[in-house]
Amino acid sequence: MSYPGNRRPQAPQQPYPPKQETPVVYGAAVNEFDTRAEQAFPAVFLMISGCHDSQTSADVSNLNSQFSLPNTHGKAGGACTAALLTSLYQAHSNGTIDSISWVTLLRSMRQNLLNKGFDQIPQLTSSRLIDVNKPFKIINDPSSYGSYGTKRAVMIGINYVGQQGELSGCHNDVKNMIAYLKDKQGFEDRNMTVLMDDGYHRAPTYANIMDAYRQVVRESRPGDTVFLHYSGHGGRVKDRDGDEDDGFDETLIPVDYQRAGQIVDDDLCIQLVKAMPKGVLATSLMDCCHSGTVLDLPYRFTADGDAMVREGGFDFDNIANVALGLCCCYEVLNCFSLLF
Repeated sequence: MSYPGNRRPQAPQQPYPPKQETPVVYGAAVNEFDTRAEQAFPAVFLMISGCHDSQTSADVSNLNSQFSLPNTHGKAGGACTAALLTSLYQAHSNGTIDSISWVTLLRSMRQNLLNKGFDQIPQLTSSRLIDVNKPFKIINDPSSYGSYGTKRAVMIGINYVGQQGELSGCHNDVKNMIAYLKDKQGFEDRNMTVLMDDGYHRAPTYANIMDAYRQVVRESRPGDTVFLHYSGHGGRVKDRDGDEDDGFDETLIPVDYQRAGQIVDDDLCIQLVKAMPKGVLATSLMDCCHSGTVLDLPYRFTADGDAMVREGGFDFDNIANVALGLCCCYEVLNCFSLLF
């Protein structure tokens, strides 16, 4: 069976297909789109991805020589994770970490990638209209809740050991990101769930990945901070419910994809993004191919753009209908579990 994802050294890629988008001027009057976004997504959810849906994500063969990361775990890694960490450590080093904006951060990532010969374009998607010219932050604001909440993380790295399409750097990505979160952002091991196919951690199977996401949703409370990192293969499958402009659903590919299948963006949106409680600040880093809209968020800013945009044709009604259908399925399963 051929591998459904394709993460590899990059060839020149086709331009991102044009979409019907509405540039957003932060501070302008809130319209119906913004109101529906807030109703559909209770939490503030941000996603950093290394490329558009139509692009593939690259591997780096030697992090030490290609990117300036301190105390790297291993040589290989994902270009997106390496570029982000390089930009963040640079900001810490030069004293701008408290003032660096999302615009500056993503453009720094883009420049770091270009400098090393990678043409993928980082982007930020969001459940809220945010001012991308204000300082970047991934830690919840304590002034809104009286004190810092718990900082939780779900970290997933899949090398597909022994399988066709085996990767070499995804475990290193997770280890390097964990080091940053602990050393610079105050995360603790006890509140981190780590899934890797290294024979030591829990395996990143379909069931374990979704269980980890559902668990962090259940445990999170207003004021908490959540960080999610996925490094592995990403894919695309035929759209099953007509909500994708390009006719494809984006996917994450678990280690047992041949038996369990791929994790589709609709399921991630409903069970993770929409389910996250109000008052939580969640940030996801997706270092995989076709990751641009894998969480189906309604706003987008790209490193090669000038403003955040509303995703044209975003189908809030379909998201609500899918969520209702999933809830009904869960109720049926719960009933069966009680009977047997």
